[in-house]
Amino acid sequence: MKLLLTSAGVKNPSIHSALVDLLGKPIADSNALCIPTAGYGHPQSGPGGAWSFISGRSSTPMCELGWKSLGVLELTALPSIDEARWISWVRETDVLLVNGGDALYLCHWMRQSGLADLLPSLRETVWVGLSAGSMVMTPRIGEDFVGWQPPAGGDSTLGIVDFSIFPHLDHELLPENTMAEAERWAAGIPGPAYAIDDETAIRVTEGTVDVVSEGHWRLFSS
Repeated sequence: MKLLLTSAGVKNPSIHSALVDLLGKPIADSNALCIPTAGYGHPQSGPGGAWSFISGRSSTPMCELGWKSLGVLELTALPSIDEARWISWVRETDVLLVNGGDALYLCHWMRQSGLADLLPSLRETVWVGLSAGSMVMTPRIGEDFVGWQPPAGGDSTLGIVDFSIFPHLDHELLPENTMAEAERWAAGIPGPAYAIDDETAIRVTEGTVDVVSEGHWRLFSS
């Protein structure tokens, strides 16, 4: 897959340009599926947050960018749907827009639904993650971000990339998300880790990782 791992969606022209580059065509010519699932696992979110995300009325631009078509892929529903049907939906889309919320809850349902197993075959599909939707692609999220408890415990996620992510760096509504806290968090995470603010995204394509930012960020090396 091609990945655009954001802290808060497509917040600025640089991230927007990176998205168009990954798509290889205009957004108006691209079909999208949005995945709201992670929001249901977060104690501070709920059905209103899912509606805001899907309807494009949140402060994290994803669904309102002018897609050719937009559908909803709710992962908790997939086990009750014939696999051939929903797999065709995913294969035929250009981009998956993945909401924030609880990364471990999202990871659980990606595995339970079968979407996680499908990802390696989606060579041209673009994954645009928002906060937890980005963190789920990393090996671990760190104990600081554990909310919903997976059946097996721990803080492990999918490990599609080899680095971890601390989102919402220096956010005005999250005074605990300082650079000093990010450094402390990173010290407990094996491997490289990025702290990124809401004006920053990490682009991953064909094994190459680069940072797209109009804000500030830091890479912590192990």
